[in-house]
Amino acid sequence: MPLKIDLHVHTWHSHDSTTTLNQVITYSKKRGLDGVAITDHDVATVSPRLAQKARNLIVIPGVEVTTSRGHVVALNVTKQIPRELSPSETIEMIHETGGIAVAAHPTVFYRGLRGHVDSDFDAVEVVNASAFPFFLSTHLSRKLAARLCLPQTAGSDAHYAAEIGFAYTIVDAEPDVDEIVHAITKGETIPYGRPIPWRLRFKRMCVHTQKIV
Repeated sequence: MPLKIDLHVHTWHSHDSTTTLNQVITYSKKRGLDGVAITDHDVATVSPRLAQKARNLIVIPGVEVTTSRGHVVALNVTKQIPRELSPSETIEMIHETGGIAVAAHPTVFYRGLRGHVDSDFDAVEVVNASAFPFFLSTHLSRKLAARLCLPQTAGSDAHYAAEIGFAYTIVDAEPDVDEIVHAITKGETIPYGRPIPWRLRFKRMCVHTQKIV
């Protein structure tokens, strides 16, 4: 069955986000999502308690791992992955924990993987609602995924609650985390999304400033 899932969402456990878990649930349901992947920076934060609290919302545990060359989204991972390893070392560790590795916003100029994406990845995030410039990044990422014959995903990269759901992936799978992750690796995905509006980007900047002050 087709599921609508935002595969890249941050919470207050990330240094640059203040989104609470209650807000994740509220905005996900408001956007008509069937699920979200919680991918905080370098920390695994999804607990059985959250999954139970979310009730009808599928919560995929994940981490956005900082490698020596850029970011990798690890899905279906509940263990810490060390920072600053090479992309290939990071992918190997993700696979050892039973997760899958997605190249996060690989063609964004200032935080992409800078040409270090190969077929060792399980998928490529081709639509990232936070990416700038959005349309160029999406175009280049789609070309990259097609060249490598890798599945394509989408996520909002939301750091502010109202940004959740601006990009999402339609995954043809049963509503089960393992089934969803397996379907992603098989390419049973359709990425959708649009750029986060500037008014929300500005609010994100204000919230981030308040958090670090």
